[in-house]
This record gives sequence, structure tokens and C-alpha cells, in this order.
Amino acid sequence: MLWARRISQGLFLAVFLLLFIQTEQKGADELGWPVKVFLEFDPLHLISSLLAGHAVAKGMLLGLALLLLTALLGRVFCGWICPLGTLHNLVGALRKAPDPQRGPAWFRMKYLILVILLGGALGGMNLAGILDPLSLLIRSMSLGIYPAFNAAVNGLMDLAAGTQARVLVAPSEAVYGLLKKSVLAFQQPHFLQGTLLSLLFLGLLLINLKERRFWCRYLCPLGALLGIAGRWAFLKREVAEGCTGCGICDRECQGLGITKGRDWKASECFYCWNCDDPCPKSQVSFGFSARPAPGDLDLGRRRVLLAGAAGLAGAAASKAAPHALAERVDPLLIRPPGSRPEADFLARCVKCGECMKVCTTNGLQPLDLRAGLEGLWTPVLVPRIGYCEYRCTLCGQVCPTGAIERLPVERKVAVKIGLAQVDRSRCLPWAFNTPCIVCEEVCPIPEKAVYYDLVQGKDRNGNPVELKQPRVDTEKCTGCAICETKCPVVDRPAIFVTSITESRSRKNQLILGSGYGG
Repeated sequence: MLWARRISQGLFLAVFLLLFIQTEQKGADELGWPVKVFLEFDPLHLISSLLAGHAVAKGMLLGLALLLLTALLGRVFCGWICPLGTLHNLVGALRKAPDPQRGPAWFRMKYLILVILLGGALGGMNLAGILDPLSLLIRSMSLGIYPAFNAAVNGLMDLAAGTQARVLVAPSEAVYGLLKKSVLAFQQPHFLQGTLLSLLFLGLLLINLKERRFWCRYLCPLGALLGIAGRWAFLKREVAEGCTGCGICDRECQGLGITKGRDWKASECFYCWNCDDPCPKSQVSFGFSARPAPGDLDLGRRRVLLAGAAGLAGAAASKAAPHALAERVDPLLIRPPGSRPEADFLARCVKCGECMKVCTTNGLQPLDLRAGLEGLWTPVLVPRIGYCEYRCTLCGQVCPTGAIERLPVERKVAVKIGLAQVDRSRCLPWAFNTPCIVCEEVCPIPEKAVYYDLVQGKDRNGNPVELKQPRVDTEKCTGCAICETKCPVVDRPAIFVTSITESRSRKNQLILGSGYGG
């Protein structure tokens, strides 16, 4: 069983990495089976979305299957399936010394974190995606680790090519071609906060050198939810009468489910089978039984109530902050096409970063705290980095929760995410009598949302200059921001996009009440 568990962990990690690499734009508006399938099996997202947004995407109902599996077999997901748990296990294997002894209350932390998250969701603030292990893993890899890997490989290949040594150039080109077809991104991605996310992720992994599976034992809210669901699982650990209490199984236990050899907590057991083979007396076994498992979770009623109250208070404080005002509009909060109205969007988004990973132009970036804590690491379009490709619908294809609706191309091209506006004090034809037609040329709208007034100007010597001064058709512009991205005024572009006229909002309109639902 020990080797069966290791093989299972390896297979699921390989499947995760395969789907992760496959969830990548390759120049076409279609994807393979995206890695969001792991998120769809996540019951923490299912419950949080239901509490915060009062609705869930159909795919998220797969989370019920994982709850059922846990109710029957215990926390086998943590020990046999979870890709983040497998990475923790691999790093923890480097530690040879016994784990330090923790106080008996340390394991309760993850349950209190879970209660805080669910309390916040009940108050309308969905923060589960920040700490959920699957969201954390996909976000960290998408926005931090994977871009760094691509940059490192590209740098090494450029270094090899720069030597102009035939013994290095030929093999490096062959290797690069193979990597480009398999694991490298279509183009080098760049993400704001990528370094921060990488350091946080690596820090969580390196804690395993201090204590194995520290995250899983003490911090993981999904593990806490599965621990509650698995308390009455039919698969149980059995210890025969010949147990001498030598403590070998205690030291080998991954989840701190064993104390003093015999005492066992079903809610903390990963069913890793580490306690079976090492037993010198062969007194440990696992089998199916309907009788109640020993051990009690015993979180303490006061702790649970205080944690739930803390989550509700946090949600209330968030709703009282200025960013929650329906009348307040952030002009730079440009959400992807198909995004739901802001409150519903935040209630559903699990901050996994998949939409940012597949963005064709790299324009979708992780948000800071501008939209509150619940808006942290949600997607926002940053036009100076990239624009919204006119006929691209990939972000809606990979969203697991429906925060971004999957739109057919004919609907997507009509959705407004903002409006372009000309800064005449910086525009070359308006301010400097210099001919420029870039914004009109790149506009993807067939009828062109950018048009010109043809005027006669003069240079400083009085010579006539024919100028095309750009204007924006507010009815046709969808706010794709390609004009801002391509504007030759590079520091602060002369044409820029704000979120006004976005289809998802009745409030954020030039003329109140117009444009909603486009």
C-alpha cells in the first residue's frame, strides 16, 4: 500500500502538470482539457461560492464527489491525490531528523481558518481562493514559477547561442525546439507580483525542512473540511493487542493522526500507510468498519464561535470600505470580457490565475488591494502590458466558477469592458502637429471605433501639415485597449482606456442606464 500510494501521488501530480502545461494559449482560440478540472472537484470552492454568491457553476458540483469519497474512505485526497500535498511530501522527504513535538492545539489552526473563511463567505466575502491549496498551487505556478522557468530556459538558450560554439549551439537549438513544443509557453509571460507569489510558494515548501507537511497539518483549509467529512469514514486504522507503544508509527505519521501508538484521529489521518510497514510487531492494519472511530476533534465551542464571528466581522468591514460603494467606480478596474457584476464576480472568483495564464497578450494581471482583500489576485486588464484580443474567449473557457462567463465569439466581440479616450495634450496630431494614425490602424472593430477629423495644421516654420486628429466612437468602442497598448507615446499613452461603459454595470456609464448587458 505504501508503494501504491506513492505511485498514485506521482500519477496525479503528472496529470496535474500535464493539464497545467496544456492550459496554455498556442495562438488559437481553443484549449485542451484545462487544469480547472482539479478546481471543480474542490468542495471548499463549492461551499464558499454557494455561501458568498448564492450560486455555483455546474462543474463545481463535482466537489460533492470528493466529499462522498472522503466520507467513505477518509482523507485519501490529502495522502494519495493532492498535487500540492505531494510536493510537500517530496520536499519533506529531504528532512531526516524527527519532527519537533507540537502542542496538542496546533492542528486546530486549520479548522479555525476554515471557519473564518466560511464565516466571511456567509457575509458575502469569498477569500477561500487565497488559501485553498489547489488555487494556491495553480496561481503560484501560473504567475510566478512558470514564467521564471521560461525566462531561465530562454536565458540559457540565448547564452549558449551567444557563445557561437558549434558544440553548444547545435544541441541547444535541438533541446530548445523540443522544449518549445512541449513545456515552454507560446511567448514569455510577465506578471505583476510574480516574484512575491513565487517567494510565498517556495517559503511554504521550504517549511517542510523544518517540519514535514507543515501546511497540510496546521494551515490547509481544504484539509480541515475533508477532516470534518472524514471523521466517520468506514476505512479505519486498527491496532492489535500486541502493540508495545514503541512510538515508531508516531514518528512516521504524515498527518499527526497518531499519538502514543494506539490513539488515532480519523480527521488528521492522510491514510498514507506509513505506520503499517515500519511496525516491528506488525500490529497495525487498515480495514473497513462501521463502528465509531476513536478520538474527538474537540475544537472548542468558543473558538469556533469567535472564528466565525471574526469572518463575519471581516466581511462587514469589507462591505463598509469605500471600494464596496455601488456608486464608486475605479476607472482602472478593467475586468475580462464576460465578467459578472463586480460583487458577484468577487463572490465567485477563486484567484486561481488560469485566466491570466491563457491571456493571449499577457494583458490580464493579478490585482493588488485596490478592490479590497477579496479582490486580491483577481484578474484585471493592464493595457500597457497587453490588450484584450478581439476574437479571443480563452479566459471564459478556463474559469472554473463562472466568475467569467464563457462567451461565444459573436457575443464576446460586442461586450464592452471599457472605453478609449484621447488625451489631446499628449496626442501627436493634437498637441504636436505630428502625423500619427496608429490607434485607428490597430482598432479591430470592423467599422473602426477610432476615426479622424482631417485638418490642416502648420509646423513651426508655417509650412502646411495635413493631420488626422483621432476621436472615439463611444457606441462602437469595446475598450479592448489595443490602441493604448500600441500608442507610440510610450510613457503615458495619448489614448487610454478606463472601465466606463462596461457592459456588466448599470452605474458605470457615460449616460446613466445605458449600455448594460451588451
